[in-house]
Amino acid sequence: MLDRFSTGLKDAMKKLAGKTVVDKAAVEELVRDLQRVLIQADVNVKLVMDLTNSIKQRSLEEAPPAGMSVREHVLRIVYEELVSLMGPDADVRLEPQTILMAGLQGSGKTTTTGKLARYFQRKGLRVGVICADVFRPGAYQQLKTLCDKINVPCYGEPGETDAEDIVRRGTDKLHTAEVLIVDTQGRHALEDELINEIIALNKLTAATHRWLVIDAALGQQAREQARRFHEAIEIDGVIITKMDGTAKGGGALSAVAETGSGIVFIGSGETIEDLERFDPDGFISRLLGMGDLRALVERAEEAIDTDDIDVNAMLKGKFTLRDMYKQLEALKKMGPLKQVMGMLPMGNVELPSDAFDVTSAKMDRFKVIMDSMTSEELDNPTVIGGSRVQRIAIGSGTSPEEVRELIKYYKTMQRMMKGMRGGGGKFNMQRMMKKFGGM
Repeated sequence: MLDRFSTGLKDAMKKLAGKTVVDKAAVEELVRDLQRVLIQADVNVKLVMDLTNSIKQRSLEEAPPAGMSVREHVLRIVYEELVSLMGPDADVRLEPQTILMAGLQGSGKTTTTGKLARYFQRKGLRVGVICADVFRPGAYQQLKTLCDKINVPCYGEPGETDAEDIVRRGTDKLHTAEVLIVDTQGRHALEDELINEIIALNKLTAATHRWLVIDAALGQQAREQARRFHEAIEIDGVIITKMDGTAKGGGALSAVAETGSGIVFIGSGETIEDLERFDPDGFISRLLGMGDLRALVERAEEAIDTDDIDVNAMLKGKFTLRDMYKQLEALKKMGPLKQVMGMLPMGNVELPSDAFDVTSAKMDRFKVIMDSMTSEELDNPTVIGGSRVQRIAIGSGTSPEEVRELIKYYKTMQRMMKGMRGGGGKFNMQRMMKKFGGM
């Protein structure tokens, strides 16, 4: 979903950036392109019309600030309006708190509870989890298995039918936890019994936050769930799951934002690490190919030691085979390579799909090959010619084709790194214009 959405937005912006004159006709063409892209992403038609009408009106009526061209001004307006479509920032603090998790069955609530526990654990807080789902058989075992993987205590009472009693005893048992996460029951549909129970649990726990988990595949229908739960317990944050598996993600994002409930996290993967703090600014910046350096720095600080990777070398694009391996090892700790690279401002570089095709097995193979290289070859890969390829292949027990594959991958990464641009502000017009070929 995000790839198609991102490509459509970037194509619309590139078309405008490439025009010699930005007049009313150019703005109207941009608006039509944006309408098509947003509707294809399942954003509500009324929202799309409101947003694009605002873009058109501002573009034609507002005077550009001093030092900014009309083209830059219009691009900035589009950026600002897209950010506003994503809704307000939701509150996530690294302090003692109780979080009540709500959502229908099948939304990914239990898995997300485990991911959330991991998020706060990585931030250095003591976390405890209570399974208050008395409706779904196996809920406790699923949650406990997730928590055991990260050494987070999980309290539950399989067979007990009173969720309030479970939460009372669980709260006493996990009294040393700084962050207490309560996973509640889900149903196949919004029912009175479900709503009444979560109202009671909210009162019992005096929850600091009440976060709703919604499947991105719901699209615009997410609005109704968010509204109903909000009416019951005043939802103050939404987590949207399975963003990588649906074409309706744009609809879910905008539908939730329309209710006024800020989006706190988005989930887009299967592992317990695949939960990302949602920042409207950074999200739109990434969709437009401008990166999200704040999110990248945050993830790097959590996942790697400063000795693992030379960030300055990465951003300058100056690195050797030895550096490449260290960097890829570090990036592996930070999550899927494609996700991490999406946080980097890529300038004019469009990444080939095979740039991300590096599995753990292939990385291990690359290491074997590099272990057979001399220090000179690792530090200066340009010296590796045909005879050296043959020697390296024999020494590593691999084929010359595999050695060449490593060299090809290195060159791809080198070109990509050289295309990166710095700058970590919320909106960098110069970087954006370079991205879209307008400067």
